[in-house]
Amino acid sequence: MLKGKQTWMFTNKPVILETGVTGGPFEANGEIAGDFDILYDDLWMEQDSYEKAHRHLMEKAVELALEKGKIDKEQVQFFLAGDLINQVTPTSFAARTNGIPYFGLFGACSTSMEGLALAAFITNYGGANYVLTGASSHNAAVEKQFRYPTEYGGQKPPTAQWTITGAGWRWLLLMEASKGNFPILSRPLLERSLTWG
Repeated sequence: MLKGKQTWMFTNKPVILETGVTGGPFEANGEIAGDFDILYDDLWMEQDSYEKAHRHLMEKAVELALEKGKIDKEQVQFFLAGDLINQVTPTSFAARTNGIPYFGLFGACSTSMEGLALAAFITNYGGANYVLTGASSHNAAVEKQFRYPTEYGGQKPPTAQWTITGAGWRWLLLMEASKGNFPILSRPLLERSLTWG
């Protein structure tokens, strides 16, 4: 149900049943390293390109979320996902690997929450029983598009932003069908894009 101009209210209480989270070497040295399921010690992740490593991060995070939740990918109706590469290419390849009907999302930093809101909307209104949603990034693959090309070799100041090397995935189900105490998605506030000046 729409509440006001930009808030959805979910009466059927979709829940986040499980997550899968992967990260790279920079994340392994951070304050929240313990919140990752798998941390890789190099950016290549046994792949021959950073873009393939990016895809690997996603595929592993999806695999973890499904394993931890004891669900087969054949039970998942939709895969809502995105990344920061042109045309969400790594996500498209990960979707092909998983064989789940796929909606490609691109909202840059908002992709994760955009996917979560849309997945909750779909499950709340009976469009699916299970939806996988998530977002990912690989520092070495995306920095060349958004900031300094990695090949340029520019030095970053200590205060510069750092794009994550990681992937986070969740799968959702309606509250009535779940057994246990899970985070409920009840009222996402949808953002507006504004230009000032």
